[in-house]
Amino acid sequence: MSLERFVEIWRMRYGEEPGRDVPLASYTTIGIGGPADMLLEISDIDRLVDALRLSLELGIPCTVLGGGSNVLIRDSGIRGLVVVNRCKKVSVKGVVVEAESGVPFAGLARRTIRQGLAGLEWGVSIPGTVGGAIVGNAGAYGGDVASVLEWVEVLSPSLSRKVWKAEQLRFGYRSSFLKESADGGETWLVLKAAFRLRPGKREELEARAAEYLAHRRRTQPREPSMGSTFKNPPDDYAGRLIDMAGLKGKRVGNAQISTTHANFVINLGGATASDVEALMELAKNEVFRKFGVELEPEVLILGG
Repeated sequence: MSLERFVEIWRMRYGEEPGRDVPLASYTTIGIGGPADMLLEISDIDRLVDALRLSLELGIPCTVLGGGSNVLIRDSGIRGLVVVNRCKKVSVKGVVVEAESGVPFAGLARRTIRQGLAGLEWGVSIPGTVGGAIVGNAGAYGGDVASVLEWVEVLSPSLSRKVWKAEQLRFGYRSSFLKESADGGETWLVLKAAFRLRPGKREELEARAAEYLAHRRRTQPREPSMGSTFKNPPDDYAGRLIDMAGLKGKRVGNAQISTTHANFVINLGGATASDVEALMELAKNEVFRKFGVELEPEVLILGG
């Protein structure tokens, strides 16, 4: 009943009809995911906030997706409303770049390089959006979000908008207050962010970015994946441990631990979320059994 009420109100306000029973596989980088009860793709920040506020008022669970990397959606799908964040406005003010949370992070990195701004060139190999990159403190090649973020506008669990300085996010390795809160069942949503960069020479930045991309193509699989499956444990690498456990190339159904990089689970075509979860569980158990190391997932698992 509340879903029908949401549709009715949304149609009245915006003249749009949310999708119903929409398969989510095409909204993820690994190409896996059951259906959403209801789905909206939204490109305006105020409208996105309104969708979340309306779903809260009507008691409808709401999940926000960005670029669909670092996420596994279970085969049963996601109940309630799924909002796909397509908010992609960017503005450049000197060395400060402001970007909405739905901006593809790699695209933002390429744009800053073209404008002769240094500090995000490591991001040309990062999948996903600005919002997801901030939540997980994305990083590569010695750079990370925490080192360049100036401020972020967030939406609290009670749907109030707040602007925080970077230090308020309590960044750690591939983590932040936002991610820790989500793991605890409390959702803070990134709406917009500002990155403070520095002047650089475009030719040098382009050359460095090209090296990063070439390295990624050599060392990471090209098949559909979620990105890195597990966080690297202290002073080691998850991929090395999974490889040493003898699991490189291991398959469950049509999901496989990549033969290129063991910290990636790839979709060979038609894999299910259950296949992927089985491989993740196998990797965790075998690494702990052989090396006593507890691997921690870097991906977020959604759905019932």
